[in-house]
Formats: sequence, C-alpha cells, structure tokens
Amino acid sequence: MALIVQKFGGSSVQDAEGIKRVAKRIVDTRRAGNDVVVVVSAMGDTTDELLDLAHEVVPTLPTGGRELDMLLTAGERISMALLAMAIKSLGAEALSFTGSQAGMLTDAQHGQAKIVSVTPGRVKDAVDQGAIAIVAGFAGFNKVSGDITTLGRGGSDTTAVALAAALHAEVCEIYTDVDGVFTADPRMVPRAQKLDLVTSEEMLELAAGGAKVLHIRSVEYARRHGVRLHVRSSFASKPGTIIAETREGEAVEDAIITGVAADLSEAKVTVAGVPDVPGKAASIFKVVAQAKGNVDMIVQNVSTIETGRTDISFTLPKEDAAVVIQALQDARDELEFEAIHHDDQIGKIALVGGGMRTNVGVSATFFEALSDNGINLEMISTSEIRISVVTRADQVADAVRVIHSAFGLDADDEAVIYAGTGR
Repeated sequence: MALIVQKFGGSSVQDAEGIKRVAKRIVDTRRAGNDVVVVVSAMGDTTDELLDLAHEVVPTLPTGGRELDMLLTAGERISMALLAMAIKSLGAEALSFTGSQAGMLTDAQHGQAKIVSVTPGRVKDAVDQGAIAIVAGFAGFNKVSGDITTLGRGGSDTTAVALAAALHAEVCEIYTDVDGVFTADPRMVPRAQKLDLVTSEEMLELAAGGAKVLHIRSVEYARRHGVRLHVRSSFASKPGTIIAETREGEAVEDAIITGVAADLSEAKVTVAGVPDVPGKAASIFKVVAQAKGNVDMIVQNVSTIETGRTDISFTLPKEDAAVVIQALQDARDELEFEAIHHDDQIGKIALVGGGMRTNVGVSATFFEALSDNGINLEMISTSEIRISVVTRADQVADAVRVIHSAFGLDADDEAVIYAGTGR
C-alpha cells in the first residue's frame, strides 16, 4: 500500500456539500488500495471571520498571542470532526486529531510558530489499524508552555508536508479550488494557463511573490525533506501540477517564464535621513528583527553629499508595520534618523522563470510592458530567476495582466475557478 497525504483547503470544505464531496474523494482513494492521512483547513473564510470578530471585540488586538491561537484553531477542529463524520457515513473508518494529538510540536511563538519536530504516533497507529486519519491543519503544540500554537496563514499546507515527511508518504496532494498552479492568479488573469510541472525553486519564488496556491514554508519544507508535491482541484479529476526538484527530460531554458505573482499584503516603511556611515543599516534591521518584522525588499538611496544622509526603504507584512515603526521610533536617538514614512497602499509583482538565467531581453520586455501602460515603479529587486517590483496597489492587477500578455502566457480559454472568495 502507498501512503498518501491529502490536504484540503477551506474552499474545498466551505459547506456541507463540499465536506461530503471531499469525503467521497478520500474514501475512493482509500478503496483504491492506499493508506490515507488527511489534513484539513477551516471551512471557507472561517479564519478570516474569526479574526474579524476578534478585532470587533478588541480593535487594538496585537498579532499573535495565546488566546488568539486558541480562537483561530477552532475552525480546523470543526472541519476535521465534520469530515470524519462524513467519511464514516460512507462506510469507512476515520479518526480525527488536533495538531497536538498528531504530534505537531512547535516553538512557543504564537501566530507564527515553527515546527520543532513531528511525532505522529497516534496518526500512524490509526492508519495501521485501517482508519483514515484526519488532522487539523495550521495548529501545533509547545511542550514547554503546554499551549496550542498556530503556524501562520497558509499553515495547513505546512502541516500536510511535515506529516508527509514524518510518515514517509509517497506524495503530498494539495487540493484547492483551481486545477493546479497557473501562470498567474486566475482571479486576476482569467486567461492564465495551468502548468503541468513547476520546479521547487520556481515555486519558492512564486510563493514569495504572493502566489497563494502554496504557502512558501510548505514548499521550503518539502524541498528540504524530499516530499513530492502534487497540486490538484478537489472539484475535478484533472492531473494538476507536479512540484519537482528539476525538469526531468526538459531543458530548463525552454521554459523562460513560469509565471507572474502579485502580493497586496505588504506595506512600505521608509526610514528617512539616516546617517550614511557603516553600521547604521545593520542597527536599523536589528531593531526590525527584534520587533519580529519579516522584511522582504530593501532599497537604500544614494546619500546626499551635502548632508551625508540617505533613505532606507523596506517592505514587510502590513500587520507587522505598526510594531516595527514603534520599535524604530523608540530607538530614534541611537539610530539618528530624521523621519519615518509608512505606506500601505503598495503592491508587489514578481516575474519568475528558470530560463531567465540563460535568456537575454527578459528585463527589457518586462519594464517596457509596464512603461507602455503608464505603470510607475517604486522599488526593484532581482534574483537569478525573478524580477520583483513595487508599484501602487491600484495598479497591480493591470500590471500583472500586461506582463502576462507581454510574455505570451495568455491561454486561449479562461481558467475555471470552482469556489472560494480569494480572501
């Protein structure tokens, strides 16, 4: 028997009919002769709704925290229990487990916990006894504090990959509301194309750029532990997309561009009038790190000769900005900057492709497409296989569409989105 780990996102189990449809798919996999472990997210937009409710009760509620983790993990516990009931109604045995029961041990960081180890003894015992194990995604347990923790948004993907690695599963199937990984978000670019194969390196860059189909931590974990990923739709029986280490039998340079990703979840912070002397940038980002700010792009301007000062801009998640800005203000005397500016009306666009290493003209096509459509850029960052830019938030959708067309990625037909709000 092959052991398969299947993860179903919130859009796949957003209502009773969805849960019953997912249960049938799981039971079919079991009856085909496979052992099955399932990781499930909260139903639909439950996590967002719980967050909204928490902020209604406490408008100044900080990110993370013990009680917020206790609240948010309720969504996954509801899903796992209902799914286990649905599977049993189809004549198969199922047992549901919370993250702590499944052995997902983490550090003590609430809201963004890191996995320390996975000891899925109870899950393995259930499978050995012929049951389908259903595990609540997104949640873990810290042994020292004895508290429930959460892995951050998208954490159910990481739960599934971690279990697949610990159980030596043949494959980790990630089920979602589209047919696989696309050249762009089909909600933003209706004529995006489905990709049959994406390298893990490209998927990491797409995820970092804002592609929501896979969480970046799950891709990193899969790559590090050799877990084979297969992204599929829970609404159709199509092949989906394989995430592989390399393109076997295919020259990487044949696929110049893999896709375009967009991210509207970041803000830009500019520390203005920083003394342009060695060590100041290090001091600034030490303060940011101590405030748990997760920095993405960084740009430092050329210093002004007359003043010997410069500006340093960086992007980070919007929810991190207030705490980071306060920490920088508290350290103003030490850092000696003149002002801080905060901008949460930005968006990031990332062009990704393994063939960018060996093909000239990619940057020219990219920037020309944006220029021809009047899209101004505020920050630019590159790697071997990625170009990232920051522009105004209200220009992001147009920018993604013109870049997608400029590189000939448009399909003949529109992609199918089966469910989900994209929230």
